[in-house]
Amino acid sequence: MLLDWGSGGLTLPRTGLWAVLGAVVFAVFLPARVSAGEGWLAVRGLMSERRVRTDALVAVRRYGGVAAHLVLRDARGQWLELDPHVLEANPLIWHLIDAGARSSLARGTLRHGVQALEELADRIDGQEVRAVLKVSGLL
Repeated sequence: MLLDWGSGGLTLPRTGLWAVLGAVVFAVFLPARVSAGEGWLAVRGLMSERRVRTDALVAVRRYGGVAAHLVLRDARGQWLELDPHVLEANPLIWHLIDAGARSSLARGTLRHGVQALEELADRIDGQEVRAVLKVSGLL
């Protein structure tokens, strides 16, 4: 917009176009905010918030290859979509989800996705172990 203004080509329609383009770029690159507590997980996007009960999970599915994402669904029919890298970067959130999933498994509500959770747990816990070993000088 500054280049348009400097060259003298900035008009009202072009200003509107630049504003819309800026808003779209902002919406695309704005990361979802993930929060968790005992028995729940929430993902807040630009316009809405989705929340599931991790202690009442029914299914956990992993979709995609390179840009993988998890879809968690609870017994109330609520669902949310989550990037697994968020959990890898935040082990405390992962452990809250893991505790809720274990509770769901013990209650018998979690019927689909146990293997996906186990694979994610292996990867995240392995990263934590490597970090501890590196800090302690053993790796």
